[in-house]
Amino acid sequence: MMRKTRGATAVAIGLGLALAMTGCAGGSDDGGGSDGGGSSDAKTTVTLWENASPGPGAEYWKSAAAAFHTLHPNVTIKIQYVQNEDFDGKLQTALNSNSAPDVFLQRGGGKMQAMVEAGQLQELTLTDADKANTGAAALAAGTVDGKLYAMPVDTAPEGIYYSKDLFQQAGIAAPPTTMEELQADVAKLKAIKVAPIAVGAKDAWPAAHWYYNFALRECSQDTMTSTAKSLKFDDPCWTKAGDDLSSFLKADPFQKGFLTASAQQGAGSSAGMLANHKAAMELMGNWDPGVIASLTPDQKPLPDLGWFPFPAVAGGQGDPSAIMGSAGVYSLSKNAPKAAFEFLQFLVTKDQQEAYAKAFVAIPVNQQAQGVVTDSYSISALQAFNKAAYTMQFLDTEYGQNVGNAMNTAVVNLLAGKGSPADIVKDTNTAAERG
Repeated sequence: MMRKTRGATAVAIGLGLALAMTGCAGGSDDGGGSDGGGSSDAKTTVTLWENASPGPGAEYWKSAAAAFHTLHPNVTIKIQYVQNEDFDGKLQTALNSNSAPDVFLQRGGGKMQAMVEAGQLQELTLTDADKANTGAAALAAGTVDGKLYAMPVDTAPEGIYYSKDLFQQAGIAAPPTTMEELQADVAKLKAIKVAPIAVGAKDAWPAAHWYYNFALRECSQDTMTSTAKSLKFDDPCWTKAGDDLSSFLKADPFQKGFLTASAQQGAGSSAGMLANHKAAMELMGNWDPGVIASLTPDQKPLPDLGWFPFPAVAGGQGDPSAIMGSAGVYSLSKNAPKAAFEFLQFLVTKDQQEAYAKAFVAIPVNQQAQGVVTDSYSISALQAFNKAAYTMQFLDTEYGQNVGNAMNTAVVNLLAGKGSPADIVKDTNTAAERG
């Protein structure tokens, strides 16, 4: 969720949403995340830590807590908002001192793995209703070693945003589904003197996401998830992903000066180039439309914006439907009462999901609530998400900041002609060994 907050802030500015919260809890006594007491039958206070900024998001949590209290009069949800930059440090201190909140925003990836290994989280046992409300693809973001430790409430699928008008001008009838088709489209766009793909490599991570997605296609799900535990990047698929990126670079797909371009600041950024039809595509998460809208000449949403998933790679071990992205997930600390789990169940019910999606300009995991998503690009993204065999967190989240930063830097070096696919693996393994 780290990068989602950038987009949520950009899109949600000025939205005055009045949230009408209704609905019923999806849980029952036959499911739960705690064997201890504290069910909604006894007076209970459930503490929640959240990083929402003042505005529609914070108002959503107040309304959700009030609605849950109406259904469970003996349960009070006590919310504490923690600034995003301070959140991880304060949470870890609380977990280590056995004073953690009952419910809290979970970053996932390596951070969640460490909490599981330290015995700081409860395993969540979902009812059939819960599973229907969330969907299999979304649950992957909260799963460690086949067990669920965090409830997903939204998803931020990553994919390629594009200009429908520029595609039409270039004679591209439909978005590409394979890398071969994408390379052919790059050539068509260059023929009309448009930068095919914009990337903000100055910020490192936007460029590294090209490697992430090639890895998602080349590596099996088992390899990618087991690597989060071992932090050994020895499978040949990691090098093969770098080979794919090197091969793609031969098509010269990125704009001139992409190595010094930022991703989200100003008209010359990668988002700005798409906003002003100077480039046709950008690989990014679902916060991008809001950033793009802020950079158009009239500061309004780009009317011809579309979205398609990262194309399939021939011979890869990963499922071609798999989606890279981030997710909003919430965990329970080890001593949280049963009412805390019931609150998580409540959050994924239809009415709550609709309200959450409106407040955070997000894609809800509950398919029954996805009718609130009306933009064509977001509809395309959620359709791909619903068909996905699984999702994978951004790799600098999945494998931790130190490993992720090393990977990101090595990918930029490759793009700059200063490194190789083998160097990406070598530098990443070195960072993992150093810890």
